Amino acid sequence: MFLPYSWILDSNPIDSFFQGLVGASGISVLCNLMRVYHFTQTISDSESETESKPRSSSPDNPLRGNWKDVLQFWSLAVLLSLVGSRVSSLIVLEFSLRVVSAWVSAGLDANGRGLDRLLIQSQFSLGCGLTCTLVFLHQGAPHSSLSLFLAAALSWALSSASYDLWSHVARLYPLHSTERYCGKCINLLTSGHTILASLQKAVILAFALATVASTTTIYDHFLSQKDALKFWTPLTLCYTMLVVYIQEDQNRHTGTEALMHTVLLRLGALLVLMLTVGDWSDVLHILITFLGEAVCLLPSQDLLQAALKDEEDTSLSKSSHKTRERTKKTSSDHN
Repeated sequence: MFLPYSWILDSNPIDSFFQGLVGASGISVLCNLMRVYHFTQTISDSESETESKPRSSSPDNPLRGNWKDVLQFWSLAVLLSLVGSRVSSLIVLEFSLRVVSAWVSAGLDANGRGLDRLLIQSQFSLGCGLTCTLVFLHQGAPHSSLSLFLAAALSWALSSASYDLWSHVARLYPLHSTERYCGKCINLLTSGHTILASLQKAVILAFALATVASTTTIYDHFLSQKDALKFWTPLTLCYTMLVVYIQEDQNRHTGTEALMHTVLLRLGALLVLMLTVGDWSDVLHILITFLGEAVCLLPSQDLLQAALKDEEDTSLSKSSHKTRERTKKTSSDHN
């Protein structure tokens, strides 16, 4: 006996698929542009350190197999279309709480240390934010399917353009950045360092809109009942303490295993929460998010290693700058 799709999906399957496609496209744009940024910065740093002969391709062959990218994209589209708006809203609010906790616990300094890691971790949460925002905006709309189709088409175009840019950069940027006859590579050479800041602003805007939509959804589905606040207040406080603990533990351990451990703790806590106040469809959606986080994080090892390397380089440059300042001060005192 098969379960009706309404037990799994909040809306009809076509609308859910379009929403998942928008979410997967947003994740794809984020990852592709982050790869472009790190690759161009690595090439620029290597060229500034030593004058070597031009190379026609990346020494590490950063491009993955095309079928792997296609498989990841469609897997995310399907998983995001299956996650309901209630669980998506919880994922968005949980990630927003983690970001605030990171700032409060001084996990991010004035120079933005740790922002790369947060962007990497935000992939599936960003997809959930886009889907729950679309659900919120299209509630009661007479032509919601058409609007979602147009949004999915636009998102698909942006995702394809970002992947084409990343493919071009990975294959030809080392050569074009020295020969200077490619418009794309010249623009990246002059303004590529601003990509990360632009991504951060876009992600912040997306999460700001998603937080509004998520808060409304959570209130309608969980907090509108009588005496609901009496039950949710202690749960929220306990979960906030868990998020703070996870953030402090992650600041101490920054490897891939630490990220996966953090995912298990976070989603495990959400699973317990849904077993307490949700229904069985919410529990199923939490289990789906485990797969979604794995599909996002496991192929992102190159981004994580690049982010950790940038943090190490920043720390070394700061320590060397402080050493020079102390040396200058000591020499001036002796004089």
